[in-house]
Amino acid sequence: MNIMDYIDKGGVIVYILIALNVIGLTIILWKFLTLPRKNAMIAKIKNKINNDTQATIYAQIEYEVKKLETGLTYIKNIATVAPLLGLLGTVIGVYKSFEAITQQGLGDPTVFSNGIAIALITTIAGLIVAIPHHIAYNHFISMIDSIELKAKKEIVGILK
Repeated sequence: MNIMDYIDKGGVIVYILIALNVIGLTIILWKFLTLPRKNAMIAKIKNKINNDTQATIYAQIEYEVKKLETGLTYIKNIATVAPLLGLLGTVIGVYKSFEAITQQGLGDPTVFSNGIAIALITTIAGLIVAIPHHIAYNHFISMIDSIELKAKKEIVGILK
């Protein structure tokens, strides 16, 4: 069996997981390219504070950090929903197995193997999608926390 056979056997749920994976990986790639520019963000905050005396330091840092967090909600939601979709596929597959057993009896084990295959394929697909998204989300949150701490340290240190 090749990969397309597994995808076809998994059905609609696997196609949904593939679509979510494409969306999530696009956001992850975008974040990997944009987040490392922490010095530019800190310079932007310094410039805004110097040009606008009404702006509070912490409010401006918080505003810039919130902009950095854009897209992370999608990654977190994909990491959360993917295993649930895999579980939904598992339930559907097991249901199909019992339905087949009800209609044809237990004489032939291949009767229910199709449903079990669907269950396993969708579970695997859900985990394959969820794990890297969960890791990426935690990595980006850690990076943003580091950027925020660096910004507070540098900017507050300059203004004292």
